[in-house]
Amino acid sequence: MSRRRTVAVVATAAAVLGGAGAAAVGLDGRSGPAAAPDRPAATAEVRRETLASSVKIDGELGYGDPVPITSTATGTITWLPPAGRVVKRGGTVLRADNRPMVLLYGVLPVYRPLAPGAEGPDVAQLERNLEALGYDGFTVDDEYTSATARVVRRWQDRLGLPETGTVDATWAVVANGAMRIAELRARVGAPATGEVLAYTPAATVVTAGVDADAAGWAAAGVKVRVTLPDGREVPGTVRHVGAKAEPKQDGGKPTVPVTIALGRSPGRLREGPVEVTYRGEERRNVLTVPVAALVALAEGGYGLEVVDAAGTRYLPVRVGLFAGGRVEVSGEGLTEGLTVGMPA
Repeated sequence: MSRRRTVAVVATAAAVLGGAGAAAVGLDGRSGPAAAPDRPAATAEVRRETLASSVKIDGELGYGDPVPITSTATGTITWLPPAGRVVKRGGTVLRADNRPMVLLYGVLPVYRPLAPGAEGPDVAQLERNLEALGYDGFTVDDEYTSATARVVRRWQDRLGLPETGTVDATWAVVANGAMRIAELRARVGAPATGEVLAYTPAATVVTAGVDADAAGWAAAGVKVRVTLPDGREVPGTVRHVGAKAEPKQDGGKPTVPVTIALGRSPGRLREGPVEVTYRGEERRNVLTVPVAALVALAEGGYGLEVVDAAGTRYLPVRVGLFAGGRVEVSGEGLTEGLTVGMPA
């Protein structure tokens, strides 16, 4: 899945250069087995531009790896959602002794009972959830006040829970967004305490294993293009880059897991292989010519056939980045706007 492939233009460039070497041209104008014509059949112009390569990697469209939920509810499981169901903020993740365990959005788990007098970011997280669920009459901050407790009792009454005014892990669980139930790991009638189910994000994502020695480009916020199984292309953004390199089962290079969020819905397609294209090496404000304009010189290296009013001459150049059918070139006497020969 993570095979790294550079764009085809690099291979094309190699073929062009290999072909050029078969009929090397001397700087004095003489060529290998046959003399060069006075004027090339076609020409191109030396341009100054930013040149950037594109790199493609294989990825997988899906929901990502399932994350287990460990319940601290007491009693017996009396209801579980079916696999595939999406649970949103305030929705029921399971029922124990017919009491709901509900979903809150955030990053901090419910690691302590929240009651009047508590302070901290977990309080602020709870109050943001209460506000999003439509409750008011309290201030959203990091202090759990008597006003917060009154709102929580109203919420508990609505849920059919004992109206304690305290929030704890026996009836609330936190995830960073809506969850899609991936699999059930317990059954109705089993003890409610323990690993009961696993979930994934509700939205489809792309996961890719990027070779660890070539993962420098991958960072949260980087823009990419994703080619879907049906050939459509959609924008994507790197959402998460793993901190641990995983060895490949086939003994290849270790890879780093990268998760990419899609900028548009993939439509009816929810799973399948995809291709991810990201911007690779870049050269700003450089001189470029079409790859096919390069000529292998008998003296070694490469040159360009410069065309001007006096005729043609060969100018040696150094080559740099290949991208998009063009190549970065530099050398003495090379300037923007020069006309160079192209093969017929």
